[in-house]
Amino acid sequence: MRRLYLLVPDLESCRVIVDELKGNGIAASHLHVVASLSEHLDGLPEATAWQKTEVAHGIWIGIVLGGVAGLLASMLALTIPPPGMEIGVSAVLGSTVAGAGFGALASAFMKGHEHNRKLVQFDPEIEAGKILLMVDVARSEVDGTQQTIRKHHPEARIEVLKSRR
Repeated sequence: MRRLYLLVPDLESCRVIVDELKGNGIAASHLHVVASLSEHLDGLPEATAWQKTEVAHGIWIGIVLGGVAGLLASMLALTIPPPGMEIGVSAVLGSTVAGAGFGALASAFMKGHEHNRKLVQFDPEIEAGKILLMVDVARSEVDGTQQTIRKHHPEARIEVLKSRR
């Protein structure tokens, strides 16, 4: 998947583009709108915390770091077992999975309050009243989607970045 970032001048332009994209078969779940707090996005697919924050990135970091920590802790327990306990493969696996789960949860809580670093470049224009529309499309549909948008809306600024999905 690729994510198209469209910066459009106003809500009406955004509504027209969203309707055109839906008409071209792009699901509403692949459209995400970000605007300033003063804008009312009635009827538009507002971006969720998943798109506006670093929570997705945080989950992956937590899984990796927590999984490694759980694995290392279980390896230490294998090397120096607690008195009267036998540590087996299932304990190693369980400790690794538990560490990954805890790490994902903890990191998601921390990153859930951090602004998505890919959106920072658009902040000044969003605060000035422009609307950011993020569109997730298959790699093969990027050019066609861009051409459709530019044909009807040459005022839209479009950037393409790889999505984390």
